[in-house]
Amino acid sequence: MLNNWDKWMAKKHKKIRLRCQKGIPPSLRGRAWQYLSGGKVKLQQNPGKFDELDMSPGDPKWLDVIERDLHRQFPFHEMFVSRGGHGQQDLFRVLKAYTLYRPEEGYCQAQAPIAAVLLMHMPAEQAFWCLVQICEKYLPGYYSEKLEAIQLDGEILFSLLQKVSPVAHKHLSQQKIDPLLYMTEWFMCAFSRTLPWSSVLRVWDMFFCEGVKIIFRVGLVLLKHALGSPEKLKACQGQYETIERLRSLSPKIMQEAFLVQEVVELPVTERQIEREHLIQLRRWQETRGELQCRSPPRLHGAKAILEAEPGPWPTLQPSPSIRLPPDAPLPGSKGKYKPPKQVQKEQRKQAKASGQRDKPPTPSQAKVAAAAGDACPPQDVPPEDPVYQDSQDSAPQDSAYHCSQESLTSQESEDTYL
Repeated sequence: MLNNWDKWMAKKHKKIRLRCQKGIPPSLRGRAWQYLSGGKVKLQQNPGKFDELDMSPGDPKWLDVIERDLHRQFPFHEMFVSRGGHGQQDLFRVLKAYTLYRPEEGYCQAQAPIAAVLLMHMPAEQAFWCLVQICEKYLPGYYSEKLEAIQLDGEILFSLLQKVSPVAHKHLSQQKIDPLLYMTEWFMCAFSRTLPWSSVLRVWDMFFCEGVKIIFRVGLVLLKHALGSPEKLKACQGQYETIERLRSLSPKIMQEAFLVQEVVELPVTERQIEREHLIQLRRWQETRGELQCRSPPRLHGAKAILEAEPGPWPTLQPSPSIRLPPDAPLPGSKGKYKPPKQVQKEQRKQAKASGQRDKPPTPSQAKVAAAAGDACPPQDVPPEDPVYQDSQDSAPQDSAYHCSQESLTSQESEDTYL
């Protein structure tokens, strides 16, 4: 599938989506994320770019902040457990390279866990280009200075919650809890700091394939099952209790099989998200004015990214499995290879010669032969040799046997090659 990625994405995208929903095998997850996100294409389009950024000194303003955040990313994971280890060094390289690649954005603390998860599955250069795709294609504007994109998506999430779970929506409205208080870390870190590790990987598999709608669905499922019934709201009478409930979610609703099934079945589409985005953007402009950060449009998943940035995949051309020099003999044949026209000419000559030999003599030819016979004395004809006769009788059998042996030899040579 990965070897013919563009064809699979063009003709069998539904099958790719189903496989991502079932979970990508761990041995292929790193490569699959690169193909799904378009990081593989970015790497091919920018050879040597990461090495150039890596060798640059970087902005001291961002370097100090990045170094302070390195030991906070998955401190119990073997890659990042030791200060100055290869995991923290690669994480520093990736984050520093992004501040040089996008100096207008710089560094955001939520980028560190994203880059750390990528480094667990691929080398630093590949992780850098996947991070670029997440920041530019999947979650554009999330890591800008004013965080305007995350504020808009918070309003979109709250509006969608009214359709998914009216009980939870009503409770949050009564408590006057801003969506930024509970969804900022969810969305900006793509749930890498919220869910169990197995659930994080399954969510990321679907996220890279289908886009930001998976992040919205996961958030809606968590809100629905945490605050979606009167029984659950009895322990959330105030604002503080409600926020604590959302910060310490029940392990049952975050369990891998339950969460993935709920996310797949939740009917929230890209069209609904885009429609709500236009509504919230209009409200933002009416109340706060124009957005200060002009982020690129969001692309919903791997197919949209591939259509926007087609990869330079080489066209497949048929090639023979066996290649021989022009004058080389064919397997099982004796002598040099003869072109078909030459073979046809020889066959015609042989046919003419045999036709002349088998042709009966004319009357004039018979008279001449009789006269020659009378002029020449008769010679003794040797008696029939039984050995010679046996050899003539057995000749067809020997030739047939020889042919069968030769065909067997050629068959064995083909089997040996295959």
